[in-house]
Formats: sequence, structure tokens, C-alpha cells
Amino acid sequence: MNKTELIAAIAEEAGLSKKDAEKALKAFTDVVAAQMKKGEKVQIVGFGTFEVSERSEREGRNPQTGEPMTIAASRTPKFKAGKALKDSIN
Repeated sequence: MNKTELIAAIAEEAGLSKKDAEKALKAFTDVVAAQMKKGEKVQIVGFGTFEVSERSEREGRNPQTGEPMTIAASRTPKFKAGKALKDSIN
């Protein structure tokens, strides 16, 4: 499912126009991204948790030359599915 199909499905499920569904989806993704950027986690009970994972600096290798190199520390987004979501899939 791509973004357009998701917007159409949200519009049909919620009884909204596609334009309103697109605004709602954009607002949701913007809010989640802004909170994660601040280091906050967003928890939706029954669905899951969006949070930021800290990755420390580590040694790696350049795949072309095989030379050792340092990979800088970074922050990466992470999603952990909630129990209700896991149960509904299985």
C-alpha cells in the first residue's frame, strides 16, 4: 500500500473526503516527526510506540577498499508494535 492508497482507505473508513484524509495523515506524520526530533516518544495504546534510538560511534569497514573507518554516532527512528496490533496480525 502506498501513500495514495492509504489516504483513500482512511477517507473511506472515516467517511472523510480524500483531501481531509490527506490533511489528517500529514498532520499525524508531522506531529510524530516533531516529537521524535525533540527526543520524545509517541505511544498509541493498542497500536505501538514511535521512539528515537541512540546509536553510538562504532568501527566499520569501507566495503570498496576494506579500510577501517569510524561510523559517527546517530539517532534513528524506531517503531515497536503494541500487543493488540501483534495479536490482530497473528
